Amino acid sequence: MTFDYTALGFHTFDALCRPVSAIPPAGGTTFVEDFALAISGAAGSAAVVAAKHGLSVQAVGGVGNDLMGDWVLRRFADFDVDTVLMQRCKDVATSSSIVTTRPDGQRPALHKLGATGAFYVDDAQIDRVLDTRILHLGGVGLMDAMDRGRNAEIMAEAAKRGITTTLDVFASTPEDFARVQPLLAHTDYFIPSEEEAAALSGLTDLEDIASFLLDQGTGAVILTLGPNGAMYRGQDGTRIDVPAYAIEMVCSCGCGDCFNAGFATGLHLGWELTDCIRIAQASSAQNATGLGSQAGVTTLEETLKFMENTPLQVYADGITQGRHDETDAIPPRPENAAAGRAARSS
Repeated sequence: MTFDYTALGFHTFDALCRPVSAIPPAGGTTFVEDFALAISGAAGSAAVVAAKHGLSVQAVGGVGNDLMGDWVLRRFADFDVDTVLMQRCKDVATSSSIVTTRPDGQRPALHKLGATGAFYVDDAQIDRVLDTRILHLGGVGLMDAMDRGRNAEIMAEAAKRGITTTLDVFASTPEDFARVQPLLAHTDYFIPSEEEAAALSGLTDLEDIASFLLDQGTGAVILTLGPNGAMYRGQDGTRIDVPAYAIEMVCSCGCGDCFNAGFATGLHLGWELTDCIRIAQASSAQNATGLGSQAGVTTLEETLKFMENTPLQVYADGITQGRHDETDAIPPRPENAAAGRAARSS
């Protein structure tokens, strides 16, 4: 396989500022402390974090023939992410957001859909898309052209070839379930937020939600629960609950997307599932400490240090470690990151 990780789907250009408590009226101006540009999206953020962790990565999606698209492709190059299959879509803009981050880290956004809804993987490109150990499909519900059956065909072929598949959505509504359901039988790990999963299932109890999604055929469900951590439920009966890290929130933009990449990093390193979820939580938490997707994530080595040195969230019942299935420290494996970087440069 050429790539360790392929991120297919939603790639966006983000302009972010903070803190923003309200949009100024009329032609007014509000001065902010921080401003940043970032690649974001359920595929874009994941691609960058996986590359920072040393995986060989390709991004598959679309950008427009505009300055935002130019910047996205240049920025991917900074992280050695392969962009051969990033299409320049005619007559549409690059998917872009203006993110107004609140003092508490919440991030209301203004978004233009753009090229995410226009790109399409044709038959001649499928072998390259699937020249990967892990395929991540991120942003179902936004990919107008791909959501009409092509995503399901690609995921089915990936499963047939023995490729590990992960799936994420974007701000799902109940109407999106028709797009997601055909994918689940070909998905090893479905990783929505609790809000997205509730919208898709129409349920509120987390255990009921997980059971409903498992009944659709996915191998496992990982629900991201914000400050309450993450829960894993598998077809084989495996149950894992992992607490969040205790951090000071700067911006929540891209936290779930960085979780996806962290989880893939653990799979790539051959870690146990609990440890895969823990490094996913760490990647998400690091992301939240800076402005813009991936801002707080630098290298695998630094993520491992973060995991060793950052306390876990203390819940109302006073429990932290008790929510782990196991509490041993993550074994450092920086040699795997070096191997990934070497593979990319060869």
